[in-house]
Amino acid sequence: MSNQLSVSWLLQQFQLQPGKPAITNGLRSLLILGVPISVGIFTGHAAESAIATMAAWFVGMVNVDGVYRQKAIALIAATISVTLVFAIANLASSTLWLAIPMTFLVIFIVGLAGVLGSVAASVSLITGIMFVVSLARFSAPGNLSTLLLHSLLCLAGGTWTTLLSLGLWVVRPDKPATAAVAKYYNSLSKFIEVASERVANSRDIEDWVKQFVQAQDTVTQDLTAARSTWASVWTTQRGASLRGNQLLVLIEDANQIITSVVALVELLAIASYSPLFSHLQREIAEVMTQLAIAMEMLATAITGRNSVPLGDLDRSVEALEYQWQILRNRVVNQNSHLPRDEYLDLVNLKKITTSFSKLGQQIHTDAELVTDLQQGKRRNPINRDIVLPKQPTTADMIETLRCNLTFDSVMFRHALRLAVVVVLAELIAALLQIPRGYWITLTALVALKPNFGGTTQTTIQRVISTIVGSIIGITLILLIHNQWAIAFSLLLLVFTAMSVRSLSYTVFITLLTPAIILLLNMINAGGWQVGLLRIVDSCIGGGLALIGSYLLFPSWERQQLPAQLAKTIRANLSYFQQVIANYLNSPHTTTALNSLRHQAALENANANAAAQRLFSEPRHVQGEIEPVMTLMIYIRNFYTSVTTLAEHQREFSGQYQFSALPELTDTIIRILDNLADTLQYRQPPQPLPILNNHLETIHEQTEQLYQARIAEIPQYPQIVTPTLQALREQTPVFAELERIVNQIRIIHCAIALWETSGG
Repeated sequence: MSNQLSVSWLLQQFQLQPGKPAITNGLRSLLILGVPISVGIFTGHAAESAIATMAAWFVGMVNVDGVYRQKAIALIAATISVTLVFAIANLASSTLWLAIPMTFLVIFIVGLAGVLGSVAASVSLITGIMFVVSLARFSAPGNLSTLLLHSLLCLAGGTWTTLLSLGLWVVRPDKPATAAVAKYYNSLSKFIEVASERVANSRDIEDWVKQFVQAQDTVTQDLTAARSTWASVWTTQRGASLRGNQLLVLIEDANQIITSVVALVELLAIASYSPLFSHLQREIAEVMTQLAIAMEMLATAITGRNSVPLGDLDRSVEALEYQWQILRNRVVNQNSHLPRDEYLDLVNLKKITTSFSKLGQQIHTDAELVTDLQQGKRRNPINRDIVLPKQPTTADMIETLRCNLTFDSVMFRHALRLAVVVVLAELIAALLQIPRGYWITLTALVALKPNFGGTTQTTIQRVISTIVGSIIGITLILLIHNQWAIAFSLLLLVFTAMSVRSLSYTVFITLLTPAIILLLNMINAGGWQVGLLRIVDSCIGGGLALIGSYLLFPSWERQQLPAQLAKTIRANLSYFQQVIANYLNSPHTTTALNSLRHQAALENANANAAAQRLFSEPRHVQGEIEPVMTLMIYIRNFYTSVTTLAEHQREFSGQYQFSALPELTDTIIRILDNLADTLQYRQPPQPLPILNNHLETIHEQTEQLYQARIAEIPQYPQIVTPTLQALREQTPVFAELERIVNQIRIIHCAIALWETSGG
């Protein structure tokens, strides 16, 4: 059994994530590397051309998902950086005691650059790799002219990649925004698909919750990316184009669909305990399946010319509405005095049916908008008041760097740790005269992350992929001796690696390793032994990364998590306060609500990521994790309940109010505020106030509405009376308030337990 689990775990490391290979990236990489390699072989200067090839390759690996201007800045910065560190490394390689302090300085800057965002981190990483390789592979030149020539070759390689990438991109400057919106809709399709599996009861509930949370966090992050990319394209202009406005509306419409789906999942969870639910379960499952399909068709149509046929979705919604009407007539006609719970179940099922109908109408509207987007037409005026993310300025980045120049900063400690470990790896390789010892340094540089869990995961993936990739590289060196055949194998490996880069890090490194071995053999042939050396060196480098992450100024997640959870609770509290304010006051502030909902969803995703990092740390460091798991579940449940209340506001007239609602919600707000303080300042929480009195008052008012409705059904069986309207409005509110009170109790208990255990 143990062997089977080990094999299964190993196979999972090489499993590709859902999605299509990025063939375009693979083809671009072929052009990037093919030209300098071919020039070198034709001119008989393969070793010299390898310098340009290496620079072109590294610059091409900069990961930028932004717009044309961001891509240009990143690629130009990468080209200048790799050329600069290439020259510095060549000058510093003359003596070890000059190379060591220079390595420390360069790698410290590389580590600290991560505070400026993912693009800066990507540029700094390839800069660090170029420095390490150059320091080891190219000894100090005999004269200045040789250094200048090699530096120009490096600059030429990076420039070639920059010109090629920007030349291909400029054809469609708005393509990144379109692609980001399409990706967002595709994630939304996957989110709805996962949600539909809960209705069908096709998987274990615990496993489903994990999948649902992951899908929800993914679609939230893709929403952020879509908004940010849109803002990067159009906020620099005086006004967005017609196409820009249409994409913006599609982004925000999908945001509303997320809200509707989250609320529907909550309503379905409540309804699933009712015996009446089974009568509509098949129709509900079919509607959700068709919703997922419709979103996938929209995602495809946004970037292409595909049509979006919605006939199957319409028919599934009609079937659900028809089946609900049959169920309603049968239940009402068979019961002279309808039981309260059964009637409230009918009200809930009616709300679910109505919500699906409105979702269908929303998707029809978006399908029309996508058609207009394809044809460049304007069907209706577009005027949405939407708050877009602010783009960081140079002053913001300088201030960010300044704030992180302290030992209290996690990224400062990571940069210091990274510099120490890389210098140590370099010393070990040099003093022990390990052949190709710079691979030790490279592995330590790439594997060491700001947290221990990330370092462990990257190290394991890198060592496994390096072993497999080195075996492939050894085999190729033994079998292939022709330069053109070696070049073809190198390009094929790079094409495949870059195509699957976004689908599997392990497969990417597995294919990249033999490509690096072949490239280095073009510079200085080393035979098949280089593959074995790479395996040994990678294991040593990975070990150093793990030791450094554990011993040097570790940033254990247990110490960081309380602050993140406090931030998460405050974000959800602000969202809750706005929702309740909208219930108690008119008019509703939709823009503020959308912004607060998105911020709460982001903080929930951040808290979940932090918890996962905690679970990957050594057991004796984690502390008590059961309260953390409970907190993660019930904070997320609280967000879902608040979102359900927010979605219900679209049907809320405000003519009928629970008298105890202000007192109950004020108490909930005080409790959550105190719990956030408890986590932030590490103090015991205040005793939990009594909440049942307020709930009981609301329950009595709901019961009065029910009795009034039952009395009037014989006279007004099909008419929406004020009593029926009030019952439809208030029943979901009471149900969610009851769930929220229960969630608050459990959150309070979990935090109290965690503080008691010294969490």
